[in-house]
Amino acid sequence: MAKRASPDALFAASKPAERIPFDFVLLELGDLEPYTKRMFGCHSVYVEDRIVFILRDRHKPRQDDGVWVATTPEHHASLRNELPSLRSISVLTGPSGGVTGWQNIPADADDFEASVLRACALVRAEDGRIGKMTKGSKPTRARRTRR
Repeated sequence: MAKRASPDALFAASKPAERIPFDFVLLELGDLEPYTKRMFGCHSVYVEDRIVFILRDRHKPRQDDGVWVATTPEHHASLRNELPSLRSISVLTGPSGGVTGWQNIPADADDFEASVLRACALVRAEDGRIGKMTKGSKPTRARRTRR
């Protein structure tokens, strides 16, 4: 007869919960009920059916650590007016450089926390410059685009 596992073992934690970097973003968006998913060794942040940020703290390459903003090239200039440290992501551009649709608020920027809080405010205001519909999603409500 096989030995049964202890009932206490069924409820024991298998491993500690994974730390989400820059988790103040989730607190700042709390009233929107954001949720996260693991993606490329980072944590993507969703509000309703839109991905809005990726939180990255991997150290390789360190210059890409920070809060990645889901946006498109036509919004870069206007967003940079409000988020001055916003720049392209080197792991997405490759060695030749270039411009990426996604932009990064680098963790080592002097204005990192202020810029991230401003980006969160834009998401809360339903600013259409931030956020991308996920595949198979349909819009749940109209989004405004600020210019």
